[in-house]
Amino acid sequence: MYKNEGNPAASARLPALVLGLCFLFNFLARGIGDTFMVFLLPLQAEFGWQRSQMTGVYSTLMVISGLSSPLAGLLIERWGPRKLYSVGIAVLACGYFLAAFATKIWHFYLYVGLLGGLGAGAIGMVPATALLSRWFSHRFGAATGIAYAGFGCGSLVMVPLTQALIDASGWRATYRWAGEALLVVLVLSQFIPWRSILVGRTDPLSPRLARGAAGAKSASAGLRSALGQRRFWLMVQTMFFTAVGMYLVIVQSVAYLVDVGFPPLKAASAFGAAGMLSVVGVSSAGWIADRFGYKLSATASFIGTASGVAMLYSLSFGPSTVLLACYVLLFGLFQGVRGPLIASLSSRLFAGPGQAAIYGVIYACMAIGSGIGALLSGVLYDATGSYSLAFMLSLGCLAIAAAPFWTSDLLRHNRAAD
Repeated sequence: MYKNEGNPAASARLPALVLGLCFLFNFLARGIGDTFMVFLLPLQAEFGWQRSQMTGVYSTLMVISGLSSPLAGLLIERWGPRKLYSVGIAVLACGYFLAAFATKIWHFYLYVGLLGGLGAGAIGMVPATALLSRWFSHRFGAATGIAYAGFGCGSLVMVPLTQALIDASGWRATYRWAGEALLVVLVLSQFIPWRSILVGRTDPLSPRLARGAAGAKSASAGLRSALGQRRFWLMVQTMFFTAVGMYLVIVQSVAYLVDVGFPPLKAASAFGAAGMLSVVGVSSAGWIADRFGYKLSATASFIGTASGVAMLYSLSFGPSTVLLACYVLLFGLFQGVRGPLIASLSSRLFAGPGQAAIYGVIYACMAIGSGIGALLSGVLYDATGSYSLAFMLSLGCLAIAAAPFWTSDLLRHNRAAD
């Protein structure tokens, strides 16, 4: 029980607490998942598995995380945040602790792919969106951007840290420590004032999180209505193809940088630095969209991402610290920007019961795209021995993802909603 729940000053601090928790759990969900990128080379060295087999683990993690997201959106309405987050952290901790004892490739698919994906889905952006919409009805875009910044910070901290731990103690000890750390988080999470968080603001414009079977039924009805609307599928198009394009590059970026001549820790640090810059991009995405419009903001983000991919590809002709810095700056600054933009659009266009489940489906499609991109990157590398085709396909997917902002009535719907 939160000692100051009845204190007005304490109640005034609750929005900041909610925002901090959403940031933290996104930090864990993405940061822990992205560490698999630095496990690729140690696992390949020990077991001799093909690259596509190993990227398939990350692909499974992303797909399972995505497919479980709509369920998380429904369960937070039925269970409330305490139970959902507790179960998610527990499942994630078990998966990573068990991975320390893995000896077969299917062990990684089960522990990291299945359990890791389920846990990440339960504590990720979908339940965060449900909570934020209840506390930040007038500043939802900015709040969502800050929560999304947890993804970038997670990569910034967790990926280089994991690489350093692997170098010092090996990959098995690193997995074991990750599982144990998550169990500590599980214990600490029980002291969070979930009851006060569940109450939300008294502002009548703030959506309420209905509990029980009635809330779940209303959410299901709202989701069914959204599935029949074109604007919903336009947002799916943007998120799905963005994810395919990004993860054709992201999942093997550390291994790629090592292959072209950079030391492993420098490669992991570059990935982390890109994650750090994404914090700037995603945390300001809502404000920029409100000031300059969604079309201009989205267009700038896609141009920046495509330029970053081109810079990364140019390193295949020879390692260059200048080109590496350009890649980190461009790719990192615009990485993840589409997430807050689409989350904000979704909350405006589909406010009311089922908002979390609706965004959960959009997020699921994005995660499936991430999984497809990750798997394709490994398959194409095994088939060609090169990363070139993956880079080209990535640029094509980014062009398809940007199309709804220029060729559809998506933004006209948004203006009507405003």
